[in-house]
Amino acid sequence: MMTEYVTVTADMPLARSHAIKLHGPEGFEGMRRAGRLAAEILDALVPHVVPGVTTQELDDIVRKMAIDGGGVPATLGYRGYTHSCCISINHVVCHGIPSDRALKDGDIVNIDVTPLVDGWHGDTSRMFLVGDVPIKARRLVDVTYECLMLGIEQAKPGNHLGDISHAIQRHAEKHRYGVVRDFCGHGVGRMFHDAPEVVHVGRPGTGPELKPGMFFTIEPMINTGRPDVKLLDDGWTAVTRDRSLSAQFEHSIGITETGCEIFTLSPKGLHQPPY
Repeated sequence: MMTEYVTVTADMPLARSHAIKLHGPEGFEGMRRAGRLAAEILDALVPHVVPGVTTQELDDIVRKMAIDGGGVPATLGYRGYTHSCCISINHVVCHGIPSDRALKDGDIVNIDVTPLVDGWHGDTSRMFLVGDVPIKARRLVDVTYECLMLGIEQAKPGNHLGDISHAIQRHAEKHRYGVVRDFCGHGVGRMFHDAPEVVHVGRPGTGPELKPGMFFTIEPMINTGRPDVKLLDDGWTAVTRDRSLSAQFEHSIGITETGCEIFTLSPKGLHQPPY
């Protein structure tokens, strides 16, 4: 099927479609503001992600920082979701719901935030190590971050989404890890979730061609066991079927004339743990 692209203008109505949006300088400026706030929130969480803290306490920090930073949490009220971020612990793959659960020594935790700033979504997630984390879990976190960055290396005009997917899959499977298929990255910008879908397994040279102005997330979810996941009865929380550990990192990026710009880089250089 032929991929459809559409150049975005400021007066264009806000709507999701199968067409991939191509953004101009205004879009890049908007995503820089939103992405920076998202990264600043994750930076600020570092001293708080410790044994004994509850995930609801972390969610409260995210909400306050998003509002104080001139935005709102995009997840708050999204499809009925009632929290300001997602916090996924150990075998939770994604969309973990903040609660009164306290973090324990040895946990690995993904915190996924999306502040909405002046109409633009800054979508990013990062892994955190809680206390003394076993080597096996640390290694998973390291390889997952490497998967993200290897995928981003392939994000340049003329390449295809399959080049990103293949780089991630090859590196994860080299370490005998499973790459989750049930969830993927997505177009982002004024829409929270938009075209294209960015899967994390694939063949080089396949999928839509990357063109300047495309905005999307890359967010590989990597398991120490099999790729299979199941959804819990709450309708949000996804866990590994075999109870193996899972890790994820996410950046929002924009394709430029020469490569890509990462909108959600940590201002403090806290890209991967230990922080």
